[in-house]
Amino acid sequence: MGRGTTTGEVRRPAYTSILRNAFGRKAGPFMMIATKFKPSHWLPQGGISRLCLMFYGIMAVGFCLSMLGCGGSSTHEDTAQESSPTTDLYPDKVVLKHAQGFSIRYAENYKLIEIYTSADTSRYVLLERGTKAPQGLGSATTIEIPIRNMVAMSSMHIGMLTFLESEKVLAGLGSLQYVYSPKVLELIAAGKIKEVGIDQGIDQEKLLVMHPDLVMTMGGPESGRQQFPVLQQAAIPVLANAEWLETTPLARAEWVKLLAALLNKEALANKKFAQIEEAYHRLKNLASAVPSKPQVLSGLNTKDSWYLPAGDNYMAVFFKDAGGAYPWHNTAGNASLPLNFESVYPKALTADIWLNVGFDPADTQQGILAIDTRYADFKSVKTGKMYSYNNRVNDGGANDFFESGMMAPEVVLADLIKILHPDLLPEHTLVYYKHLPK
Repeated sequence: MGRGTTTGEVRRPAYTSILRNAFGRKAGPFMMIATKFKPSHWLPQGGISRLCLMFYGIMAVGFCLSMLGCGGSSTHEDTAQESSPTTDLYPDKVVLKHAQGFSIRYAENYKLIEIYTSADTSRYVLLERGTKAPQGLGSATTIEIPIRNMVAMSSMHIGMLTFLESEKVLAGLGSLQYVYSPKVLELIAAGKIKEVGIDQGIDQEKLLVMHPDLVMTMGGPESGRQQFPVLQQAAIPVLANAEWLETTPLARAEWVKLLAALLNKEALANKKFAQIEEAYHRLKNLASAVPSKPQVLSGLNTKDSWYLPAGDNYMAVFFKDAGGAYPWHNTAGNASLPLNFESVYPKALTADIWLNVGFDPADTQQGILAIDTRYADFKSVKTGKMYSYNNRVNDGGANDFFESGMMAPEVVLADLIKILHPDLLPEHTLVYYKHLPK
C-alpha cells in the first residue's frame, strides 16, 4: 500500500488500470461505471491480493461490456437506434411523375413540401401530430398532419377531397354558391361547412374563430402570405395550391398527391392516380394513330377579346392528345391568349369543330349565333359541330367540369376523342361535354 493512504484508495487505481490497459483512451465511460462498485463491501479488509484485483477488474470489464456493448462507437449507434422510430410512419410514399410545381421528401416523422413558382418558393413541414418538430428548416411553415379540418378557396379543392374520399375534412369554403358535389352540398345543408368569403371579402375574423388546421388558397406562395397576414400571426397555416400553373392534364391532377400527403392518404392517391394515368395513356395512344386530325377552335369572343388557350395550356394539350389540330399550339405560355376577333377569324372560318362554346347549360347554336352574326361564316357553325363542357351543371350554376373534372382527365380526354373521332370510342357517352342543340 502507498504511504499515507487507506486500503480503499489503493484499490481504485489498481482495478481501473486494468480498464485503461483494456480500452486505452476510450476507457472513460467504462471507468465511470466501474467506480460505482464498492470493493470494500466484498473484498477482504486486510488487503487485496493481485489475484483479487485482476478478478475484480475482469468483472468490471464484463459488466461494462454487457451494458454498453463492444467497441467505442457502440454508444453512438445505440443512441441513434433509440431515437429512431421502430416502424416507418410513412410506408406509402408518393412519387411525382408529371407535376413540376412542387416536391415532397419524407423523413422520420415529417414530410418536407416545396412549392415553386416563378416568383417564389415556399417550404412546408408536414409534422406528424404529437411528435417533435425538426430543427434547421428555417422559415418553413409547419402543418400538423393528418389535418382534421380545412378551409378551401377553390372548387378544384373540392374535387381533390372527393377523389380522396375526405369531404368531411372540409370545414369552410370561400363561397357556397358554386358547389357541385352532392356530399359537400349535404354538409353545407347540415351547417357543417361555413362560408368565409373570397378575395377582398374574406372574413378573417371568422377564420380566426374557426382556427382550421389549414387554409388552402389559389395562386402562388407569395399571394398566401400577402393575403392572410393575420392568419399567419395566429399560427393558422396557409398553403397556396398552384396546380393551375401546370401545363398538362395529368400534371394538374397529380397535385392531389399533395393533399394526400396532408391527410396521410398516399396509398389511396397512388392507387387511384395510377388508374387514371394508365387510362389516359391508353386513350392518348389510341388517338395518336388517326390518319387525319380535325382542326379545333376554342372559346368565344367576349367584350372585344377572344381568349384562346396558349400552346402550353393544359387545354391545348387535351386537344393534341385527343387527336386534334389546334392552330395556336405553337404559341408560348400556359395561360390564355387575348386576341381580337379579326386575328382569330381566318382560322375560325375553316375549323372543323368548335369546342368550349359558352358556359350556360341553356346555350344553343342559335343563341351563340345571336351574339355575333359573323359566327355564321364558320364551318363548324354551318355543320353544327359545336360543343361545350357544360353537361354537368346543377341548379346552383356549379359546373362539375371545374370540380371533379380536374381529377378525371381520362374522362375529359375520352369526351374529346368521342367528339373528334367518334369511331374510336363508339360505346362512350359524353360526360362533361355536350353537343349544343340548335
